[in-house]
Amino acid sequence: MTTSKNMTGGRWLLIGAALALVIAGAAFLASRSANGDARIDDRHATPMLTDGHGDGESAHRDEPDAVHLDDAQIEAAGIRVVPAGPATIATVLQLPGEIRLNEDRTAHVVPRMAGVVEKVSADLGQRVRKGQVLAVIASTSLAEQRSELFAARRRVALAKTLFEREKMLWEEKISAEQDYLLARQSLREEEIALAVAQQKLMAIGASVGTTATLNRYELRAPFDGVVVEKHLTLGEAIRDDSQVFTLSDLSTVWAETSVPARDLAQVRVGSEVTVSASAFDSRAHGTVTHVGALLGEQTRSALARVVLKNPDEIWRPGLFVSVALTAGTSSVPVAVAVDAIQTVEGRTVVFVRTADGFAARTVRSGRSDGALVEITEGLRAGEAYAVGNSFILKAELGKESAAHSH
Repeated sequence: MTTSKNMTGGRWLLIGAALALVIAGAAFLASRSANGDARIDDRHATPMLTDGHGDGESAHRDEPDAVHLDDAQIEAAGIRVVPAGPATIATVLQLPGEIRLNEDRTAHVVPRMAGVVEKVSADLGQRVRKGQVLAVIASTSLAEQRSELFAARRRVALAKTLFEREKMLWEEKISAEQDYLLARQSLREEEIALAVAQQKLMAIGASVGTTATLNRYELRAPFDGVVVEKHLTLGEAIRDDSQVFTLSDLSTVWAETSVPARDLAQVRVGSEVTVSASAFDSRAHGTVTHVGALLGEQTRSALARVVLKNPDEIWRPGLFVSVALTAGTSSVPVAVAVDAIQTVEGRTVVFVRTADGFAARTVRSGRSDGALVEITEGLRAGEAYAVGNSFILKAELGKESAAHSH
């Protein structure tokens, strides 16, 4: 009996232990399920929390790029505010060009008499005045012509004396009228010969004075200018057609460019031109004075020429330039000044006036003539924008963006 009771008690103990294990397992599974559900709920709940935080970030991103400045700061920065509006924009052709000598004010100085160089008075690059002696040449041909001139003067003097005597004798009825007429004819012939001798010397620029050395020929500057070429040395024998000097007046120069055939219809004599140099920051304005009638065989383009004033002589022949030809105009509904356009993080923006400063407005630009830019998208006519020193706003925007990022 005792044994039976003991066995019965052991069974109850085993059943109790089994129940305890089942309850513990159920509790463990319930705990895992609750944790899993919590994680699932968390995953579903997280977007709500994130959305709350994300809305802040989105709002920050969607907020216009603002620069906060008061009126005093705007004035101190030299920023002007003007309204956007319709404008007339020029159609501009950008072409490469080159500065050249003004050939209408350039002279190739030649001696016109063969001889030997005795003296060189002008150097390359020297500024000379009209009539200034550039070089002296000894010429035997000149000596012969001057000798002929001096002889012609003496013959005229003799013929004049004979004429005066024959005239007096004829008037006193001492000699015949025929002698008087012959003397008068002889005087006129000698005067003609003298004039011819003088003209020969004057044609070559030689002096016809009585004090001139027979063989001394002086090369003189035909006008004020600069010696741009020099091709003679002391003691050199030169021909009468040798180009010994090239003189140019650099107060005006030519800017020449080649206009493609497709653009020739837009270029006319009188078209406005802006010439700018890539080597330095300078611009000059002028008008087209010549458009070539023929196309180049290789380039299939025509030459266009502009005469530029060059008082400071900064436009030197041989300088490469950019030539902006105004080919026409067109009206646009919205335009801004070219210096109002800025680039921020790869975007083209205009700083639009707001209640507490400015906002960087993304825009799309169109045609430009160097002074105005067409705005095709992002800005309406009448909206006020910053012009002049708008780069300051770009710098301030960078500072505020950096502050927000921290």
